[in-house]
Amino acid sequence: MAYVIAEPCIGTKDNSCVDVCPVDCIHGGSGDVQLYINPDDCINCGACEAVCPVNAIFEESMLPAEWEGYLEKNRAYFDK
Repeated sequence: MAYVIAEPCIGTKDNSCVDVCPVDCIHGGSGDVQLYINPDDCINCGACEAVCPVNAIFEESMLPAEWEGYLEKNRAYFDK
C-alpha cells in the first residue's frame, strides 16, 4: 500500500513532503501542476501526510472517492 497525492496539491506543490520522505519517492518537475508519489518506492511511513499543508496526501485505502483517479495519475507519472 502506498500514499497518494490528490487534487489539493494542484497549484500548491509545497515541498515539505519531499523534504521528509526517507526514500525520496516524491517527485514533480517545474512544469508539473502537482507532486507525485512513486507507489513502487513508497514505504507507507506516513511522514509526508503529516507535513502536507493542504491535506493532499492520503493512504491509498483512505483516498476520498472523488479523488480515486489520482491513484492512477501518481502511478502513470512514473510509468512514462
